[in-house]
Amino acid sequence: MDRYGYLKTAAAIPSVRVADCAYNGERIAALVAEAAGRGVEVVLFPELSVTGYTCGDLFLQPALLAAAEQALAELLRRTAELNTAFVVGLPVAVDDMLYNCAVVAAAGEVLGVVPKCHIPDYAEFYESRWFASGQGRPTVEIELCGQSVPFGPDLLFDIGGARCAVEICEDLWVPAPPSAEAATAGAEVILNLSASPETVGKSDYVRQLVVQQSARTRAAYLYCSAGFGESSTDLVFAGHALVAENGAVLAASERFSLGEQLVVADVDCQLLRNDRCRTTTFRHSGAGGRTTVAVTMPVADDRPFDRTVEAMPFVPAEDDRRHSRCEEILNIQATGLARRLAHTRSTKAVVGISGGLDSTLALLVTVRAFDRLGLDRQGIVGITMPGFGTTGRTYGNALTLMRGLGVTAREIPIRAACEQHFRDIGLPEDDRSTTYENAQARERTQILMDVANHEGALVVGTGDLSELALGWATYNGDQMSMYGVNASVPKTLVRHIVEWYAAHCAEGSVREVLCDVAATPVSPELLPADAEGGIAQKTEELVGPYELHDFFLYRFVRQGFPPAKILFLAERAFGRRYDRATILRWMKTFFSRFFSQQFKRSAMPDGPKVGSVALSPRGDWRMPSDASAAVWLAEIDRLEKE
Repeated sequence: MDRYGYLKTAAAIPSVRVADCAYNGERIAALVAEAAGRGVEVVLFPELSVTGYTCGDLFLQPALLAAAEQALAELLRRTAELNTAFVVGLPVAVDDMLYNCAVVAAAGEVLGVVPKCHIPDYAEFYESRWFASGQGRPTVEIELCGQSVPFGPDLLFDIGGARCAVEICEDLWVPAPPSAEAATAGAEVILNLSASPETVGKSDYVRQLVVQQSARTRAAYLYCSAGFGESSTDLVFAGHALVAENGAVLAASERFSLGEQLVVADVDCQLLRNDRCRTTTFRHSGAGGRTTVAVTMPVADDRPFDRTVEAMPFVPAEDDRRHSRCEEILNIQATGLARRLAHTRSTKAVVGISGGLDSTLALLVTVRAFDRLGLDRQGIVGITMPGFGTTGRTYGNALTLMRGLGVTAREIPIRAACEQHFRDIGLPEDDRSTTYENAQARERTQILMDVANHEGALVVGTGDLSELALGWATYNGDQMSMYGVNASVPKTLVRHIVEWYAAHCAEGSVREVLCDVAATPVSPELLPADAEGGIAQKTEELVGPYELHDFFLYRFVRQGFPPAKILFLAERAFGRRYDRATILRWMKTFFSRFFSQQFKRSAMPDGPKVGSVALSPRGDWRMPSDASAAVWLAEIDRLEKE
């Protein structure tokens, strides 16, 4: 693994000639060399890849077994100088029984031999005709290629600091796969050598199995199945290879390719360890009773990084997934609000409408909740409260949106009330300090609360997850509500939900307004407009781009990464959009504000959790309000000096 916890892995599909072990060994050696050239630390080959899976009764021929061992010996010789471990399949005879085995090797040495546990003997499979099961066998020493090596189903391999386990094809398909026990014994990477023939729909099922097992074991799962060159007498092998990590596919082969393939991906062992640590129901028992074989794999600093890093981890890149994600989140929010309305027996709700993203989403959620409950939309009291910084654009959008959605629209200006308040507290007329801004936010919150009391209604909060993370809210102002529907929706996703609603749910003037709201710069509008009447106070110019802050938030809270690794990933996610200095500048802002503003989150109102990151003090994030950011800021200072 490298210093960030990445293990570079590969699944290789070689050209195969059935029963031609020398040829197969040559092709395997060539792919190991190619993998080594790309900095791969462990490369996986298909089941029985040295002989070919479809040898049939030839497996019982001593000549084939001898040729397979000879090919392995030559493979060890040819790869002895390479810094890459590899896993190949071949038949191995032990105690007068033949086993379908995975051989793990590196630096010219066999590290261990793992026999297949579950031997299929149904439909097109009849492996028990040749092979015995390795299930329950104790680890013993056997002779292979002139070396004394461990043999058994319970072997673990420490490859470059990553704990790896092996299972073979059918082992994955049974109710209790060996990889489940291996994971609880500490294995972080599961290597599956397979030779699964293709039938209609089977590849989708295999993909589901691999993805689900990687998620269930909180591990990386490499699956590599036999490809072109295996016998097509009755079956076809498509060369299906996958690299999955904790429920997500990182890389996949091209099925039905006639050529050789090398599927490379960096798996994040640090992420897996962090996730296991935070998931209290995942408790591994340690490697007690298992033999662990370790090999050190030198890692080059300049090797390529074979992993896609999404710039917006909260927003799916694919259109269909983004569509379903937006629909799902809106339904979660609306259902949470509907339950709160039903519990409080409220038939009315109050929402402050600014014409910005957050209040727009809150209104859409409230409308959906009212529709689900069969309540009259007129019971939704939308209040726009123009102040010193309100622009014609946002003011007009707020009114048009409320009218278009059929809610009760009210306008209550705050300028006169704030001016009186400023006189009462002795604030100079030309003062534009935090007091000037926060007084407006608190005046608006007071109006919302008092109208709600008067109407017997519930105040729906508008603040989002990104604002909570940065503390970009006025304490006891817009920080407060009776139910915060956006509390776990980050700003980058709020924009996409509004855009999605405009495209799929809205019509006419509402659709036009929603599109314009999504295109409006984010602003609290607490400072006077510019000379042209436009927005003068733009949030992202003050605290930094929300796409960066959401990136930092996800990598820090969800994945538990330190600043150095977050920087490493950010530079790859954002490319030339932000240079290193800019990323570090806003990262320092993020950590400074995240720690200093915890007191606001400690007093946040109820709100529904919609994703894997939430900051409720009653649920996902519990941190003292006076915790120090010194550790994280010191690391950022060090990174700035590098």
